Amino acid sequence: MLRAIVLVLLVTISWQSLSWQKSEKQSFTAPYSEQAVNINADADDPVWQQGHWYPLDQDMIGNYPKSDDFSGRFKVAWDEKYVYLLVEMSDDVLFDQYADPLFFYWDDDALEVFIDEDASGGPHTFDYNAFAYHIALDNQAIDIGGQLESGEPEFLALNSHVKSQWRRDDKRPNGIIWEVALEIHNDSFDHNKPLDKWQISRVSLQEGKVLGFMLAYCDNDGSKVREHFLGSTTITPIAGDKNLGYKTADVFSRLTLVKGN
Repeated sequence: MLRAIVLVLLVTISWQSLSWQKSEKQSFTAPYSEQAVNINADADDPVWQQGHWYPLDQDMIGNYPKSDDFSGRFKVAWDEKYVYLLVEMSDDVLFDQYADPLFFYWDDDALEVFIDEDASGGPHTFDYNAFAYHIALDNQAIDIGGQLESGEPEFLALNSHVKSQWRRDDKRPNGIIWEVALEIHNDSFDHNKPLDKWQISRVSLQEGKVLGFMLAYCDNDGSKVREHFLGSTTITPIAGDKNLGYKTADVFSRLTLVKGN
């Protein structure tokens, strides 16, 4: 019943007939890492001394919380194999209400990474034109992979795409350090293929490549649904709705892979 409700929410808008408004195309850059980043939530890799801090300061659900509830910033880096993220946050309550990683995962505290490999934009709710990786507190990465025969969304763990580690930081009140290494896959990815074929769609990265990108955080302090959804990117609302990232890559920013700052 609950998943049927989710489907109703997802298909309320007719994707085929909807003309998406493009968001302001904020741009981010990611410096090159000469060595693989050690995903240990210690931020001790040389590449993190480079690059720019970007804020998670855009509210997409609810009002932006007070700083003692949540604040966040991030850096991005890359090498030929991965896009890397370093996220520093302050979150006073960490909440994971559902043991099932595929059940209403967006209402738990989670880091959400949106990736469009070729920055082409367009709808992606039920396909891999783009990805919306919800990285939970147990470090599992979940996305919608398509629709079941019943018409309900097919929720999938894509853990092989993501390496994730976070820890509390005792140097800041309610501080969190979170590191992620993310494989980049193009729209030929097919989760119905055997696991040993999942790497076929993986893309090798190179200087100058531009990705569609957005980072966000689902914040819940103990409610049935998330209270805040904080992001990196300004989104123009449609009918008052700014929670558009899981529907269309048109609202993503641009991430350019560079060598040097």
